Amino acid sequence: MSTSTPYVLILFYSRHGATRAMAEAMAAGVESEPGIDARLRTVPPVSATCEAIDSDIPADGPVYASLDDLRHCTGLAIGSPTRFGNMAAPLKYFLDSSSELWMNGALVDKPASAFTSTASLHGGQETTLMTMLIPLLHHGMVLSGLPYSETELFTTTTGGTPYGATHLAGQRSNRSLDEQERNLCIAQGRRLARLSLALGTMREET
Repeated sequence: MSTSTPYVLILFYSRHGATRAMAEAMAAGVESEPGIDARLRTVPPVSATCEAIDSDIPADGPVYASLDDLRHCTGLAIGSPTRFGNMAAPLKYFLDSSSELWMNGALVDKPASAFTSTASLHGGQETTLMTMLIPLLHHGMVLSGLPYSETELFTTTTGGTPYGATHLAGQRSNRSLDEQERNLCIAQGRRLARLSLALGTMREET
């Protein structure tokens, strides 16, 4: 990936792999648009007894995010499984560390969106999305959801909201993305890529 190519940062935490699968589908949507890349990054678990419990590089999958990944992105998608209707602590811990970017206005006018996976159908999908979007509003980001022009929103019986893509992972967290859920993730990534390019041009002109 060229350092000069704008990118959408897809930042996620995934315990059993469902949120990671959504992130990968969203990345496919981003990269279906010419002129922009997707950068997949995750965050480490957190511990109540010590701050550093993992090595700097995870055993598999995307590497851990840095503040520079966030600082230099053209757009942002964040994803988390639900924890009692809220984002998971590891993702919140990372966002809580971004006050330096808030003070510098590094993310102002950049588009952002959220996605989530839950074990049960009414397990807090929409409230989890909203908890992820609130800190992005504080950063001055421009929020992007899923419009109903994505017709899978009318027909899905598992995941998908106008606030962002969702997935029903099942009680054992082993249900794969179905076609509608995957298509909505791809559509959200594609829309975020287009907005990132358009808003990036606007920022350059001002």
